[in-house]
Amino acid sequence: MNLILITPRELDEAGKVRLTDQRAKHIRSVLKPEIGKELRIGLLNGPLGKGAVEEVSSDSVMLACAFEAEPPPRPSIDLLLAMPRPKVLKRLWAQFAALGVGRIILTNAEKVERFYFDTHVLDPDFYNARFIEGLQQARDTRLPDVTVVKNLKPFLERETFSAIGKKLIADPSGTRSLFQCLETGRVEAQRILLAIGPEGGWTPYELELFKAHGFDLFSMGPRILRTDTACIALISQLTLLSGSNEK
Repeated sequence: MNLILITPRELDEAGKVRLTDQRAKHIRSVLKPEIGKELRIGLLNGPLGKGAVEEVSSDSVMLACAFEAEPPPRPSIDLLLAMPRPKVLKRLWAQFAALGVGRIILTNAEKVERFYFDTHVLDPDFYNARFIEGLQQARDTRLPDVTVVKNLKPFLERETFSAIGKKLIADPSGTRSLFQCLETGRVEAQRILLAIGPEGGWTPYELELFKAHGFDLFSMGPRILRTDTACIALISQLTLLSGSNEK
């Protein structure tokens, strides 16, 4: 835990917070601060800051909080992901927040089992708790936005993606690399939308649908990767190649 995240409702009128959960346990057992020591803190969906330790007891920690004027920039990479198996998505939630994804669109696809959408893993309380784990690891405060789409074609037809500067879709059938796709235009000042398919792959019809809506097709090579491996590898590459992960 590299950042102590605090929700606005936890702060009192004096800007202090009393922690009694795993955050307090981490501070006591791992950080072992002296009174007056400043810890890295963040306000959920708000700015970063410092929390001065005022009190440490066997079951709580009191911090006096001071925050910066502005929150961290929103991550510039958005993800359109064919709904993976629930146990895989469960592992990915924290990684999405840690790697820096601004918006996650989970969509149905021809090779996605319909019952995947019945999982508790799509409950906001469930995934927000995992997001917070990832944010505290990466020292960020912004929760990713989550959209669940059960019919891909109408969604692509009505969604303008007006804030998106570059739309990319990964598939082994691609003839260009990610680097070559990014060379076709400046991406430093743009938001990027990355589409990743199911482990069975996008169908030819789905690939044509994406291309018709302005997505550039690229390939990582002939190897077929699991969803979690592909997501982590591609988001990491895209962050590096685009030169920034915050817009």
